[in-house]
Amino acid sequence: MPMASTLCIATHLGALKKNLDDYLSHRSTLTPRLSSLSTDARKFARGSRGKQLGVCGKVRFRGFVSKCKAIEFNSMPQENGEEGLAMGTLIWRAIKLPIYSVALIPLMVGSAAAYFESGNFSTRLFFVILASSVLVISWLNLSNDAYDFSTGADKNKKESVVKLVGSPIGTLVAAYTFLAIGFLGLTWASLEAGSLRAILFLAFSIICGYIYQCPPFRLSYQGLGEPLCFAAFGPFATTAFYLLQSNAREMRYLPITNTILSASILVGTTTTLILFCSHFHQVEGDRAVGKMSPLVRLGTERGSKVVKAAVIMLFVLLFALGLSQSLPFTCIFFCGLTIPVGKLVVSFVEENHKDKQKIFMAKYLCVRLHSIFGLALAAGLVAARFIN
Repeated sequence: MPMASTLCIATHLGALKKNLDDYLSHRSTLTPRLSSLSTDARKFARGSRGKQLGVCGKVRFRGFVSKCKAIEFNSMPQENGEEGLAMGTLIWRAIKLPIYSVALIPLMVGSAAAYFESGNFSTRLFFVILASSVLVISWLNLSNDAYDFSTGADKNKKESVVKLVGSPIGTLVAAYTFLAIGFLGLTWASLEAGSLRAILFLAFSIICGYIYQCPPFRLSYQGLGEPLCFAAFGPFATTAFYLLQSNAREMRYLPITNTILSASILVGTTTTLILFCSHFHQVEGDRAVGKMSPLVRLGTERGSKVVKAAVIMLFVLLFALGLSQSLPFTCIFFCGLTIPVGKLVVSFVEENHKDKQKIFMAKYLCVRLHSIFGLALAAGLVAARFIN
């Protein structure tokens, strides 16, 4: 696109220069004639000529811009289906920025549960943990792309980082660099909080991510990705962040209560729903390389029923945990407000599970549910602390 713009500008600048030369030569022949006219006549002639040139200049400039835009538009890949996605769209998909909510939500819910239980919250610790968690999720995304590329699972995945970068080894080097820095940050936070249990939980969470996708395990190819995702982001990560926010030394042995266990189960459920729905549009590709995800085994129609059952179970579980007083009533109230988002996910998947292009957006709707539900859950825990 920049080359098209440059070529267009060079071509039209040449044309404009020629027109300017013609005008100057014409003006030189016109000047002796104007000198014989009266002063008023010369002013009128020059004014009329100026207006005429102004109008012509505007027309030519607009035509010049329109032609350049047309060339740029034609040289840019158009989003007419998966075959013609623009580079900007591919890069946005490769970055997967909305997916990083899976780093933020467990931390927010775990920190809110710690605040509800102990009244402690460290802003500095929160942002160190958040930055470290984002680096770990970067490792998860990059290594997943690299290993799926090596097995052929991402053969038709145009937004694969490896395809965009052109280097599987470079992608893996970057991935494990992010993991090392992120784990160092989490270790520092655990030492700062004085919680050995927290770093153990986080280590288990990272191990779940490794055996999910990395050789020689690749348990996601056996259909075990969803259980591992639930454990990693639910009970392990959310509980670890809860323990890390027990920052005050007198609270270093913060107990694991029904509240944090209940909250972690809900977070794990919404996170797993994202992973499950991310496979709808790639069932054929997964089947071709032997990646037996749950959707490959079930098919998209039965998979849409699983999504409906999971969303219903999420809210039934929410009300059950609230009524049993494992979660405060404020959590039921705030999370209950997200039911319309859950219904949107269900209806979208039911209507579009056979359309590979439209169903691609299902995982982003699940990200929306995950984010809004998690924020509501955290808000309910904080509000309960103020009320109590």
